[in-house]
Amino acid sequence: MNSTSSLRAQAIFMSPATMIAVAIVVPPLLYVLFTSIHGSALSLAEFDAVLTSSLFRNTLSNTLFVTGLSSLLSLLLGFIVALHLSRQPARRRRFLMILVLLPFWTSVLVKCFAFMVILGRDGIVNTVLSWAFQTKVQLPLVFNTVGLMVGMTNYLVPIVVLPVLASLLAIEPAVYRAASIMGAKQARMFWTITVPMSLPGVFAGLLSVVVLSLGAFIVPALLGGPQHMMLSNLVNFYNREVLDWPKACAISIVLCGTVIIFAAPLAFWRGRKV
Repeated sequence: MNSTSSLRAQAIFMSPATMIAVAIVVPPLLYVLFTSIHGSALSLAEFDAVLTSSLFRNTLSNTLFVTGLSSLLSLLLGFIVALHLSRQPARRRRFLMILVLLPFWTSVLVKCFAFMVILGRDGIVNTVLSWAFQTKVQLPLVFNTVGLMVGMTNYLVPIVVLPVLASLLAIEPAVYRAASIMGAKQARMFWTITVPMSLPGVFAGLLSVVVLSLGAFIVPALLGGPQHMMLSNLVNFYNREVLDWPKACAISIVLCGTVIIFAAPLAFWRGRKV
């Protein structure tokens, strides 16, 4: 099959899903954009008010910080888990994959409340530490950066594991055998074979976690506390508390633009590496 036929076949198979996605996503986005500019008035006053607001700038800065830190931690932990899974026999790997996928089977909301029970001042972790040290221990593990990162990495790590594992399993064992015959040590094989050849999966996982982190809402709201408000929480604040829908829509448009700014280079970079 030549490239033209391949592209035509891909277009035929993808077109129903694309049309459904466009029908579901585009009309609400157009309505949000319409509201943000006050309809036919075509006013940019809300965008000007948002971009000059210290609340918005602080929230944007916090959103980028949480996104960067949670993406980095998730990528590191996800790569370690995927590397371990790739070196297991097939039967054991199937069992371990069930454990990796377990977080997907539970609601994010339920997991956040579970972490509040586990990490709270009188939670399981502090209770065990109090018993171990025979003194009252109340470490602040929730409603701060620690609790937020625990929740975000629990949510994002499985998303990194799947594409990275696929890339690692695609590496031919003969490549490692050839490198070993040539005298390469384990560390050298890791940096010259494993890391470069896993980059397609790494970029796919990184792209997914960055997009999901930028739009995170439940985890920062429940585990991060007021000082970790993100843009999605700010949209909810203007939409439900202040009832200023044009400003909430303007922030939503800025959030969409931020996602595109970060996701587009990653997607382009991944495309060049695949």
